[in-house]
Amino acid sequence: MDNTTWMAENSTWMAPKSGWSEFILMGIFNQSQHPALLYVVIFMVFLMALSVNSILIFLIRSETRLHTPMYFFISQLSLMDVTYISVIVPKMLVDWVTGVNTISAPECGMQMFLYLTLVGSEFFLLAAMAYDRYAAICHPLCYPVLMNHRVCLLLVSGCWFLGSVDGFMLTPVTMTLPFCRSREIHHFFCEVPAVMKLSCSDTSLYETLMYLCCVLMLLIPVTIISCSYGFILLTIHRMNSAEGWKKAFATCSSHMTVVTLFYGACVYTYMLPSSYHTPEKDMVVSVFYTILTPVLNPLIYSLRNKDVTGALKKMLRVGPVFQETIK
Repeated sequence: MDNTTWMAENSTWMAPKSGWSEFILMGIFNQSQHPALLYVVIFMVFLMALSVNSILIFLIRSETRLHTPMYFFISQLSLMDVTYISVIVPKMLVDWVTGVNTISAPECGMQMFLYLTLVGSEFFLLAAMAYDRYAAICHPLCYPVLMNHRVCLLLVSGCWFLGSVDGFMLTPVTMTLPFCRSREIHHFFCEVPAVMKLSCSDTSLYETLMYLCCVLMLLIPVTIISCSYGFILLTIHRMNSAEGWKKAFATCSSHMTVVTLFYGACVYTYMLPSSYHTPEKDMVVSVFYTILTPVLNPLIYSLRNKDVTGALKKMLRVGPVFQETIK
């Protein structure tokens, strides 16, 4: 076969395309020496994330003592965690069972948009939670006014809106890049950096714009969190009460743990140069903040919180009584 014939037959592959009809997700199971065991672990973690977050949302809605701004924000955090783990993990698990690891371009774009929206919303929600702790500790007398129900709704709505802006900015550009390389996405979901590697065009300008976008998405929340905790530390320093120190530290340490875990993983994924990245490292980090973090968040907030554990014990006590009444 001469070169002219070969080029003619393969011109459809070599020509740049604005998108593929479908992509192939290589997944995390292909990288594992024990894929069946990994499947069981991820499946159990997924069920645990759904159950723990759902229980926490139910407790916050049903227990009147938890009808405060702090727990309202925690319930929104649990909702975001449940949603974005459900966007990614079920398809990954089904694909491995069925042996079909393809994803259509519209499905890939939708998964990418939802993921970016939810992660972006969580960035700003963590900042709103830090401001709530600042208002509660530094201005306790004005707290009912500063964080009334209307203000809480506006803050949460703003978080969801800003997160969706991130999704609307990055998803259309990524999905309309000219692709002329392999359809294989070396990842377990349609994450922007993984899809972008399939493009045959120069993406340096887009990478710079994405970097600036991520800096802005992180800079605003980090500034709010840093200022809030700076004022909190000053206020705590002025306290002479050991009980006040203990209560403030217990409240803030849980939030800072979540912030450190979530922001650290996202900084690695979207802000470090490509020389630091390999497909294997990217998947490990993505597993951490897309699968493990939704399980850790409710555990961090609930296990160390007497109000939540008290509400859970109350629900467990009421359950058997209710069942005896029905009988």
